[in-house]
Amino acid sequence: MNKMTLKLLVTTALIVLVMIFAVQNAAVVDIELLFWDVAIPRSLLIFMMLFVGIVIGWFLRSVFRILKK
Repeated sequence: MNKMTLKLLVTTALIVLVMIFAVQNAAVVDIELLFWDVAIPRSLLIFMMLFVGIVIGWFLRSVFRILKK
């Protein structure tokens, strides 16, 4: 098995897992923040929070790199 086949299999497995996760967490939840009131699927909320965490981590890593120099 070459690298390309392995990457394709891993990518396909991850996509299937994400799809299963999204289907199993399709329940709509209400989000209230200050003046906003939004109803979104739970899986979308989790992915949004993951994205926010990644952005904050990337930003803090950049700040610490700059401060270290």
